Amino acid sequence: MSASIARATVRAVSRRKILPTRAALTLTPSAVNKVRQLLQNKPEYIGLKVGVRTRGCNGLTYTLDYTKEKDKSDEEVLQDGARVFIEKKAQLTLLGTEMDFVETKLSSEFVFNNPNIKGTCGCGESFNM
Repeated sequence: MSASIARATVRAVSRRKILPTRAALTLTPSAVNKVRQLLQNKPEYIGLKVGVRTRGCNGLTYTLDYTKEKDKSDEEVLQDGARVFIEKKAQLTLLGTEMDFVETKLSSEFVFNNPNIKGTCGCGESFNM
C-alpha cells in the first residue's frame, strides 16, 4: 500500500435528514476539483480509494490513497469526472456521507461530513459508529 496522500477530518452531523442517493458517497464541487487535480498528472492511477482503519483515540479513521485498479468488492463513485473507490470495509461507514475539500490558512484537507458517526475525538481524525 502506498503512503497516504492527504489528511482527512471527520465531522459528526446531527439533526440532518439522510436523503436517498444513488451513490454511497457524494462529493462537493471543491472535492471533485481536488480529486481531478490530484489525478491530472498521474495517468497510471484511475482514481482515489477511501478506506477505513482501526487507528486513533476513538476507534476508526479514513484513509485516502491513489489506486491503479478497481478491486472486485470496491464501490465506485463517479461524479463530474472524479473517480473515488470505496473499500468494502468502509462502505457501511460512508453511507449518506458528503466528502468535501476545505482549504484554510493553516491546512488543506478532505472532510467527511458523516451523519452516521456517534462520536469523534478532539482532533477530528478518528470516530466511532
